[in-house]
Amino acid sequence: MFEQLSRLDPDPILGMLAAYRADPRAHKIDLGVGVYQDELGRTPIMRAVSDAERHLLVTETTKTYQGIAGDPVFNERLLALLLGASHRVIGEDRVRGVQTPGGCGALRIGAELIQRARRAAKVWVSTPTWANHIPLIGGAGLQLAEYPYFDAASGGIDFDAMMDTLSRVGPGDLVLLHGCCHNPTGADLDLGQWRAVTELALKNGFTPYVDVAYQGLADGVEADVAGVRHLLAAVPEAVVASSCSKNFGLYRERAGAVYFIAATRAQADAVQTQAMAAARQIYSMPPAHGAAIVSTILGDATLRTDWLEELGEVRGRINAMRTLLAARLAGNAAGKDFSFITRQKGMFSYFGITPQQVTRLREEFAVYMMESTRINLAGITPANIDALASAVHAVLEPAA
Repeated sequence: MFEQLSRLDPDPILGMLAAYRADPRAHKIDLGVGVYQDELGRTPIMRAVSDAERHLLVTETTKTYQGIAGDPVFNERLLALLLGASHRVIGEDRVRGVQTPGGCGALRIGAELIQRARRAAKVWVSTPTWANHIPLIGGAGLQLAEYPYFDAASGGIDFDAMMDTLSRVGPGDLVLLHGCCHNPTGADLDLGQWRAVTELALKNGFTPYVDVAYQGLADGVEADVAGVRHLLAAVPEAVVASSCSKNFGLYRERAGAVYFIAATRAQADAVQTQAMAAARQIYSMPPAHGAAIVSTILGDATLRTDWLEELGEVRGRINAMRTLLAARLAGNAAGKDFSFITRQKGMFSYFGITPQQVTRLREEFAVYMMESTRINLAGITPANIDALASAVHAVLEPAA
């Protein structure tokens, strides 16, 4: 049986990580992997997370299952963080959630539910989008299509082209939107653009499918989802995936949830039973520990305040590296304008150099980034930024 299977190429990100780890050069710089790193290159456990774990160690009395939908208190508290406790759909009791193994689990259960509801549904994704969106959603049997998004010339959004394409998307189809900190480009919709997308969704009848993986890492936990909240207050139906991997630093704990907004309470109840049935077929029960940490933090005023403070420190470091990098790259020999980096949001930026320059950075200067030129700003530190800037200046030099 197994002899029929061929060896697959490694995941591009993991393959790059393996090459980085095997590189013996002490000055190597990793701008590829999508996790937060502090100024010492560590991905630390947040203070509030450690405090919550100590509390759970003392108070937790069982390791039995919590049920297919997960911890209802976690689901409720994460929803309040996402939408605000007084949001319209919460007041109208037409939103239901299922705890999932991280954001990937949320996206997949969302896709499974969509497939159950409408097999012919097409999901429109931005060009580019996070690479794993494609197999997660397509693997559920859904069709995918693309809408224009990133404008390489400005480092922002080609909003006119985006809206022109979405104007032809109608009822029964879904549009996947990044809630904030667009991965991989860092180019985010502003509030006015969110309002325009909302108006188009209402006019054409397509359903929003929102991926909120980085709440709090752009401008703050409230500001980052202002557009999402506006959209979800207006549309009759939506699917929303939420991840706690980045903003709580709980990457390996797999804490997330998927929420379904329906037109009525009865429809919301029916959707939740279908989502639970889909989860039962795939992983049965979600992991409990990460969700318990998040629920403990969000339910305790002191822990929540400490978490928000440390999240602000994380956000501040990323934004400081954006500003510093753009300044260091100014005046390069190619005349390339890198000021777009300061206008982008979150951990990532599309660097906008050639594949040949990416190769030179890796081979000559031990600077590792994705072939797409996505860089993780959290991989930049005060200790390596000068070397990074010098390397970029060198590869931008016109050939003699």
